[in-house]
Amino acid sequence: MHELVLILDFGSQYTQLIARRIREEQVYCRIVRSDLSALEIRELGAMALILYGSPSSSFEADAPQIDPEVFDLGLPILGVCYGLQLLTQHYQGNVEPGLTREYGPMGVHFPIESPLFSGVSEGSQVWMSHGDHVESIPDDFQVIARSSGDLIAGIAHTTLPHFGVQFHPEVNHTVQGQTIISNFLFKIAGCSRDWTSSSFVEGAVRQIRKTVGDQKVLLGLSGGVDSSVLAFLMHEAIGENCIPVFIDNGLLRANEPAEVKDLFEASHINIYQYNYSQKFLSELAGVKDPEQKRKIIGRVFIESFEEVAGSFQGITFLAQGTLYPDIIESGAVSGHAVTIKSHHNVGGLPAEMSLEIIEPFKELFKDEVRSVGRVLNVPVKIIGRHPFPGPGLAVRCLGAVNQDRLEVLQAADRIFIETLYETGWYDKIWQAFTVLLPLQTVGVMGDKRTYENVLAIRAVHSLDGMTADWVRIPYEILADVSSKIVNSVTGVNRVVYDITSKPPGTIEWE
Repeated sequence: MHELVLILDFGSQYTQLIARRIREEQVYCRIVRSDLSALEIRELGAMALILYGSPSSSFEADAPQIDPEVFDLGLPILGVCYGLQLLTQHYQGNVEPGLTREYGPMGVHFPIESPLFSGVSEGSQVWMSHGDHVESIPDDFQVIARSSGDLIAGIAHTTLPHFGVQFHPEVNHTVQGQTIISNFLFKIAGCSRDWTSSSFVEGAVRQIRKTVGDQKVLLGLSGGVDSSVLAFLMHEAIGENCIPVFIDNGLLRANEPAEVKDLFEASHINIYQYNYSQKFLSELAGVKDPEQKRKIIGRVFIESFEEVAGSFQGITFLAQGTLYPDIIESGAVSGHAVTIKSHHNVGGLPAEMSLEIIEPFKELFKDEVRSVGRVLNVPVKIIGRHPFPGPGLAVRCLGAVNQDRLEVLQAADRIFIETLYETGWYDKIWQAFTVLLPLQTVGVMGDKRTYENVLAIRAVHSLDGMTADWVRIPYEILADVSSKIVNSVTGVNRVVYDITSKPPGTIEWE
């Protein structure tokens, strides 16, 4: 059983990020609703609590609150931003509405020493994002940090392990934020580093064997990182009783079905492949609207998967590669956060399939799944793969999707990705791909006029896909890619490079 830190979520946009920072210290944490009772927190066996931020003002009538008995549990508590204000109000300090707003980078100064700021430099930069602020601290508290604007930036109880900060220690703009998080976890809460990929694999294998017994599990395999690592984990746990099903929808990259099969066979894992490409392309014929494409692909996938599942006897379970961000973004954790998007593997398959769901990765982030893959000896080519959208090339083939246009896109994409591998750039990039535009331009090839397609190439740096910046690939590599594509891919006479960050753009074009 791992030590547990609970993050009480009041709806902040950065909640996932502080969870990631805690996990980086090899400490297990979970994001939970802010209205959990003190009894529920005690039953979960929490070792420490983080009261996190909120878009709400503590003065709003319906502002999220906390069970006051939580403060009597004797647990170490760190209040961040809104959490600081709740901590202050609980102990009868004074919080003022935001007449003076602090937003962006600020320096902090430390009037007294505190274990929370051990090793943090005087004047160190932090990231502020608040309106309301602590005007006067409660009895039995002391100010341990002030901002360069002379507002209270940190407080601590004189006898209890209760601390609060007005800034966000988890964002990159807080230069020594990881030191602050580490101080809270180890110097204040007394955590140990017991959350490792190896310990996760051992525990997950035990749990899968206990749950499944000698029954069979169907696994939807896409060839991406999450489902592929899950296939290796399930094989480690129950061997041939896991049936990985790979559905070729015709929207994959060039030679992908064969490459995925070869990678798994080399690791002695048998996968079952089914070609439904004609069905998908038939349903997509003439459809240009990206949302309609997504809905069609989702529906046809379910229909295809159900048909395949019906050909196996004795299937009791369905394994999915659902990740923690999928759960969070689908609104399944916080009582206050807005649903960002619904994910196909969070309740996307029909209930009438009557299969019990197994989701071993539902509390992991993508980088943690990759670490698990390394423990399981998953081939590097799988672990290091760039993210690939669920609807596949349908959302990179702008406009109507057909076989001819897909083949153009597949050929161009292969050239781009192979060049990145050859030049050592693939592993420096979070995601790279090509986009075929529904646009023709005039060109000259062999002294003849051409009127053919424009192809865009895209490469971005990101941590989690929430924000991204375009990659400054050397000009000579871009020139090489452009030359190879225009000279060898029939139907393309112009290549452009997308230099838009997210925001304002998105990573994918559709």
